Amino acid sequence: MQVLSIILVALVAIEHVYIMILEMFMWTTPRAQKVFGLTPSFALSTRAMGANQGLYNGFLAAGLIWGLLHPNGDFGYQIQLFFLICVSVAAVYGGVTAKKSIILMQGLPAFLALISLFLY
Repeated sequence: MQVLSIILVALVAIEHVYIMILEMFMWTTPRAQKVFGLTPSFALSTRAMGANQGLYNGFLAAGLIWGLLHPNGDFGYQIQLFFLICVSVAAVYGGVTAKKSIILMQGLPAFLALISLFLY
């Protein structure tokens, strides 16, 4: 079960690195506009907001990676739990306030990773 936990936590971290890149560096591109449902004019006028959101997603990814790589396994486990709970709360909030699919796209991987950690 530990290998499954590592894989799931790593996948959540990779997902948030991808989101960070989209929000910080690709916000005004057609790809990011499609992913986030933005018009070109809205993307241009909210570029700084997108970069700010991306920074937070980068922090979530960094925390998960820190937890995976921490030399003290028990402390690394606690770090992973904390950041997965943060991702889960953000996914629920985003799903309720912005776009329902966020719960599935960001929340489900985090929920599965959390369950795997609890079973570990």
